[in-house]
Amino acid sequence: MADVKTATAKAGSRAGKPKNANYTLINLGIIVGCTVVAHLIFHLVFGNAANFRDAEKHVPANFQGTIYTGGWVIPILMSTFLILVCMIVERILTIMKANGKINNAEFVRKVQYHLANKNIEAALAECDKQAGSVGNVMRAGLLKYRDMVSNHELDTDQKVLSIQKEIEEATSLELPMLEKNLVFLSTIASVATLLGLFGTVLGMIRAFQAMGQAGAPDAAALANGISEALINTAIGIGTSAVAIVAYNYFTTVIDGITYGIDESGFTLTQSFAANYK
Repeated sequence: MADVKTATAKAGSRAGKPKNANYTLINLGIIVGCTVVAHLIFHLVFGNAANFRDAEKHVPANFQGTIYTGGWVIPILMSTFLILVCMIVERILTIMKANGKINNAEFVRKVQYHLANKNIEAALAECDKQAGSVGNVMRAGLLKYRDMVSNHELDTDQKVLSIQKEIEEATSLELPMLEKNLVFLSTIASVATLLGLFGTVLGMIRAFQAMGQAGAPDAAALANGISEALINTAIGIGTSAVAIVAYNYFTTVIDGITYGIDESGFTLTQSFAANYK
């Protein structure tokens, strides 16, 4: 039996590596793709000569031209924003699926009702209907629950511990998927502000260089330097703000799912201890 478990664990470990590798490749593809798209938009759309009154001196004639005067840091910030949007969409789809089709509180109440009537199969059917992370963990626990009902070798406390262990293992498989890619949001929240400040400093350096020229200052160069500083600040702060809001929202939703998982585990162990003493 131990050999079977060892082989299963090894197989699971091997199965996990390609999945992680696939996620890494997908994320790398998103980063590269967003970077390419951002640079194309910056140079071909915002850098179009029609956006400038004086194309040689880059005197902007509209908003697109003004963004282009933000300098080479702007496409990096645009890449960061596009990556942020992609990760937000990915997290929304993942967490919507993890939430399931039935409210967690209602789902747990239905399972409690079926377990009180010792109808394990009906409880398993509710897990299939829920089809979310809480339902997946509850189903794993219920399968072990059903096995323990017919087990006459262990005492009640050992059976409850076995159910708890199964729930913990199922939880350890669900939570990483919920928290995946949140690191991108937290990183962008910090890096976007720093990139914006870096672009601001470069813009101010250009502005002061224009002011420090002998004779009358170059008004166009001065205006471009100030524009570069302010545009980088605006885009950096805006991107960071969106990332912070998204990160806090997703962590709040994940906390709710985690609470549902904890509640489902408590429900199973308490039900078994009460019904199968």
